[in-house]
Amino acid sequence: MDKVIEKKKGIAAAFTKRAVPYWMGCVVVLFIVWLLARDNHSVLRVNPQTLSMGTVTQGQFNDYIRVTGQVLPMTTIQISPLEGGVVETIVAEEGSRVKKGDVILILNNESLDLQILNAEADLAEKENILRNTMISMEQQKLSLRQDMLQLGVEVRRLKRAYDSSKELYQEKLIAKEEWLKAEEDYLLAIDKLELVKNRSLQDSLYRTVQIEQMEESLQNMRRNMLMIRKRKDNLTIKAPIDGELGLLDVVLGQSIAAGTKVGQINNLDSYKIEAQVDEHYIDRVSAGLQAQFERQDEKYNTIVRKVYPEVRDGKFKADFKFDGQQPENIRIGQTYYLSLQLGQPQEAIMIPRGTFYQKTGGRWIYVISEDGSQAIKREIRIGRQNPQYYEVLDGLNPGEKVIVSGYDSFGDNDVLKF
Repeated sequence: MDKVIEKKKGIAAAFTKRAVPYWMGCVVVLFIVWLLARDNHSVLRVNPQTLSMGTVTQGQFNDYIRVTGQVLPMTTIQISPLEGGVVETIVAEEGSRVKKGDVILILNNESLDLQILNAEADLAEKENILRNTMISMEQQKLSLRQDMLQLGVEVRRLKRAYDSSKELYQEKLIAKEEWLKAEEDYLLAIDKLELVKNRSLQDSLYRTVQIEQMEESLQNMRRNMLMIRKRKDNLTIKAPIDGELGLLDVVLGQSIAAGTKVGQINNLDSYKIEAQVDEHYIDRVSAGLQAQFERQDEKYNTIVRKVYPEVRDGKFKADFKFDGQQPENIRIGQTYYLSLQLGQPQEAIMIPRGTFYQKTGGRWIYVISEDGSQAIKREIRIGRQNPQYYEVLDGLNPGEKVIVSGYDSFGDNDVLKF
């Protein structure tokens, strides 16, 4: 007969096969609770003595940047010969002070000398041609005057003959044909005289125009001659202004083409400072901004004079002019460190500058706990910056301490244990 199996009760019921699924459910629930309760942050132990720490403060944030500038003359004039040639004499040395009109270089150009000789020969030939032409015209003018005089005498003589023939014809002493012939001779002489007068007038007008043209041609040749001789003067290179001779890059015997830069004259009456500025600030730097620098315990003020829009190697150029006095011992090429003011001071939360920014880009930082036992990663938002501080827009409160030294050795750990 079948044996009746009694159901287990109490603790014994928990160890039956039917209780296994419940045990598995409990294990899963406990595992999930453990996952939720455990600390997920990765931890790295560090020596606090090797770290640089800073305190979050609140105060006036001075919006400025530091730029390095070099002293240059405000005005620089390039020296370029108007006429090419070979360097024959170097009169002034680079770096020397020169006055306007002082000779710097003397060039030689044999081709130009030959042009001058040819131009002089052409001018002499033209002058001889003009002289001979004027002599010929004068002779022709005298010949025409002589012809007019002879024709005038001929007209008067034939008029007398005509008047005499007319009287004799009226008295029936000569034939009509003889009287008509005398009349025709007289009229022909008058026409010849009129023709010679017209010819003389036309020749006179023609001679006047021709002489004017030839004289104009001679004047052009004389001007051309003067210009060629002036080109000869251009072989002597002189200082265009008072100043300092700089960058004279020539040697004796060197062939220099016209327009080639051989040096420059620096006007020492006024100076400017040319600085290289990071392209990050190109939208904030404009003409009129003020900058300041110190030299020999004296402060000097400058103003942005010009901003160059072209960016090269991540930087753009800006020129500064002095606002007020300038250093007494200022020299071209000196380096000044300028504090360029980008805006007015404003109340802000700040942290000291540090190398942590290279790693985080200002997106997060390690904040030291109140008990000083650890530092925890925290997201922040950084705005403006100057050579001393970063402006904190969000994520930090005044009085908190942060690590501002480099983070390269910390990896991606969220917590630093000291």
